[in-house]
Amino acid sequence: MTGHQRAEAAGTFYNTCPWPESRGRGEAANHRPSIVAIHGLNGHRDETWTAANGTHWLRDLLPNDLPNARIFCWGYDANTHGKRVSHQFLHDHAEELVSDLCRRRKRTDVQALIHSDAARKGALEEHRSIKTSTYGIIFMGTPHQGGNGVHFGKLLVNAASIHKTTNSQLLEHLERDSEWLQQQLRQYGPISGEFVTKFAYEEYKTPTALGHSIIVVPKASAVVPGSANAEQIMIHADHREMVKFESEEDSDYEKVSDHLIMMVEAAGSVVSLRWEEEIRVDAARSNLGQNFSVIFSLSEASETNHFVARQTELATMHEALSGGTDRNAVTLHGLGGIGKTQLAIAYIKAHRDNYSAIFWLNIKDEVSVKQSYLRLAKRILQDCPSASQLGVFTDDKRQDDVMAAVKRWLEHAKNTQWLVVFDNYDNPKVPGNTDPGAVDIRQFLPETYHGSVIITTRSSKVNVGRRMKVGKLEDVRDSLQILSDASHREGVIDDPNAAELAKELDGLPLALATAGAYLDQVATSFQGYLRLYKASWLKLQQTTPQLSSYEDRQLFTTWQLSYDHIKRQNKFSARLLQLWAYFDNQDLWFELLQEQNSSGPEWFARLAEDELSFHEAMRVLCNHGLAEADSSSEMDEIESTGYSMHTCVHEWTTHVLNQEWSKELARLSLYCVSLHVPVINAKGSWKTQRRLMQHASRCWSSVKAGKVEKENGLPVALGNLGNLFSTLSKLEEAEQMFDWALHGFQDALGANHVLTLHIVNSMGDLYTKQGKLIKAEKMYERALHGFETALGPNDTDTLNTFNCLGILYRRLDKLGEAEKMYQRALQGYKRALGPEDMTTINIANNLGLLYFDQRRLGEAEEMYLLALHGFEKSLGHNHPSTLNVVNNLGMLFAVQEQLEPAVEMYKRALQGKVNALGIDHSSTLGTINNMGMLYANHGRLNEAKEMYLQALKGKEKAFGPDHMSTLGTVNNLGMLYVAYERLDEAEEMFLRALRGKENALGPGHTSTLNTVNNLALVYKMTGKENEAWQLYARFPKTTTG
Repeated sequence: MTGHQRAEAAGTFYNTCPWPESRGRGEAANHRPSIVAIHGLNGHRDETWTAANGTHWLRDLLPNDLPNARIFCWGYDANTHGKRVSHQFLHDHAEELVSDLCRRRKRTDVQALIHSDAARKGALEEHRSIKTSTYGIIFMGTPHQGGNGVHFGKLLVNAASIHKTTNSQLLEHLERDSEWLQQQLRQYGPISGEFVTKFAYEEYKTPTALGHSIIVVPKASAVVPGSANAEQIMIHADHREMVKFESEEDSDYEKVSDHLIMMVEAAGSVVSLRWEEEIRVDAARSNLGQNFSVIFSLSEASETNHFVARQTELATMHEALSGGTDRNAVTLHGLGGIGKTQLAIAYIKAHRDNYSAIFWLNIKDEVSVKQSYLRLAKRILQDCPSASQLGVFTDDKRQDDVMAAVKRWLEHAKNTQWLVVFDNYDNPKVPGNTDPGAVDIRQFLPETYHGSVIITTRSSKVNVGRRMKVGKLEDVRDSLQILSDASHREGVIDDPNAAELAKELDGLPLALATAGAYLDQVATSFQGYLRLYKASWLKLQQTTPQLSSYEDRQLFTTWQLSYDHIKRQNKFSARLLQLWAYFDNQDLWFELLQEQNSSGPEWFARLAEDELSFHEAMRVLCNHGLAEADSSSEMDEIESTGYSMHTCVHEWTTHVLNQEWSKELARLSLYCVSLHVPVINAKGSWKTQRRLMQHASRCWSSVKAGKVEKENGLPVALGNLGNLFSTLSKLEEAEQMFDWALHGFQDALGANHVLTLHIVNSMGDLYTKQGKLIKAEKMYERALHGFETALGPNDTDTLNTFNCLGILYRRLDKLGEAEKMYQRALQGYKRALGPEDMTTINIANNLGLLYFDQRRLGEAEEMYLLALHGFEKSLGHNHPSTLNVVNNLGMLFAVQEQLEPAVEMYKRALQGKVNALGIDHSSTLGTINNMGMLYANHGRLNEAKEMYLQALKGKEKAFGPDHMSTLGTVNNLGMLYVAYERLDEAEEMFLRALRGKENALGPGHTSTLNTVNNLALVYKMTGKENEAWQLYARFPKTTTG
């Protein structure tokens, strides 16, 4: 809208017909729906919707698609500059809209309304008839959380104010992180689930008067996170043009009109049901008169200003508390601090008009609930004096009689529209709770079957009405909003350090509000708070300001009540909770504890003696919300499902429940984990390894910090953990563990003891993976000599070292010696374990790799197929050992120019390894590299590049930049760049590969010479003949041994 135009509140009807004759409320089943369109700032009721060709789509197009709908374009003075500028706030315009709609439909108030909004509208609850009749809303580029164009618009306003009347108040409302906008979101959020909502956002930038282009309202601002019953719509236009459509063929018009048509088709029945409910409520109010209506108050509740989201939960509560003629009840259960009370408050505030009286009772114990009933009686008598005629009275000395009188008043046949909240029902009298102070809520509930009840409790065993578990906030944006509101800091939503803190606090509202309260009063950054949280958890919590909105006040005390109840119910549950601090918080399962039960303390032996005892102890923790069965833990045919604990509860168990660190429990957890490390080729071993990893990392942290006793069993435990970390490509940590274990065994048992030699052999494996091949050879030779001396040449430990030497010699290009080692191991294993043992089959796969290197492809295929059959039969199709053979078959098919079979093998291997080991595991990265080589050899260069870059990034992270595996991929990238004729980049890759290989393998190794040849080729292609011949001259002077 231009500056000289005047836009007082007014409206234009299109597709008009007389307003329907007046009918009684609820008699609107066949009434025509109305579509109301409201423009945005500096807009006009007609020009906003009119395209450059003169098409006003609400007037010219939409009536053809919706011939039975009334379309009303409403306008208001929303200028921010010009000769005449209204100084009304957005809230004032919103009130004017509601009043205007009520006036224009005064002869009927039951039509379905669909709003199309290009700016934030005000309170929908100004007149209940408008809210009741509104079915859906389409927000077209509405800045729910402020727009990027607002600050720029304010600059223009300030400039215009030199010679024109201006009003920047409207723009201030729409700034990013505007307090007014946040208030509107909080008011709209609880009722948003009652409407079908579409959030349309612009795809393109809008040109400005100063030559810039900006996204005026980014998607993050146009789409409200966590809204129930909502859908996002992308409009292929800029902010100004997104509400202008030139024809019916416009794809954006088709999109918007389709949504409107669907909304109109569904609106009639939904709105009719709402009016039927309104009729029942109004009838109840009419019958009650002044006898049963009590003024709304939440003075008994502890309300927070930081409530966000929960739209799905609010919608479920509304459904449960709205249907039927019997008493409606909802039980909200969940972890302390998860937001149950705040959810109940939000529901009440959203639906207060549906109830004649709302009461809040504290039922943490019998004394509290009786005192609440006493206060309730005083409120009833104050607002309903006639209640005394029904027996309601107050007397501090007769609390039982007062409670009985109030219950009779609630049970009155005409008093049906009340809502009672029983908050903090955390010590319920349920089976298993022997606490004499436990409360039986049944004696405090009215006995009639009308009215509504909400119960909040930490116990999942309370079973009144519909049970709803209240979980953590899943969307990190909701967590960031609490941090923003509580800390009163700007820019929190887009702060990566705030996001990291929110992730650590894992959607627990109490923890988020606690952090925000601390940050509101100190100069610490979000990054600094996270550092303090990890380093000094308890002291940080103790020095944090108290939160008046939470009953338990502080994070470090809130779960003590639950723990006290648990101790009384099951001492093993309490012990398990204390032990859990020494494991990771995710995925604690029975078998993990079982193997250590014979050597642990008596209570631990009882806890882990069988699965039933373990699950019973866990069940009590789950009942109090401190743990939950983990549906995400990997199930297999061998081991059971685990349980998980919220990360904040885990911190509490560590710093409060175990304020005095127990080295005994730390040792117990370490031994549980280390004893459960599986043999590599055991069935399901890879799943167990992944489940163990987080627990092993926590135990290793305790060892490094000196929090575990150094005793005889420690080297064994660290050796097992080292094997786990080595298998999962955590090589640096594995090396440290092996070092500790080796020194421990050598000091206690001597250098030639079998246990010492096992660590020596494991260190050889580690050095091989790290590409430290000379060090690996020394370790293997020492282990082989020791095993042959101590155990003999045919013992399986000796044979294992022969196999390891075969792997090493193959890496060193000593293929003849490698074959001797493999054959020695293979024949020995066949005699000792049989031809179908997994170890024997693994040697067959290794021989296949050797034959492949020697281009004895027929023999290689024979070995691979033998190994594949054996692994699939014993371990399954998705075990990593099986997938390694699949990968090897892919390599074989690739050199045989069998493209499709090779791709099929690689894809099977890659998908399986990603699922089993993760994308960053060395074995997975090897298959990715192989796929790159295959694509490159068949001219699919873009696919090859994608594979190589992914493999290189992963290998550099896992192994470092100079590892042989990393350098192999670097060399492959160089070859690819040659194919692209990007010779400078190829030269850079080959030089890097050459330097690394010369350092690791020496100048005469075959792999080194291959890279020398590649680099010389690039030099020749770039005209550097001298450099090329200098490289070629190296070949006759070196050997390949």
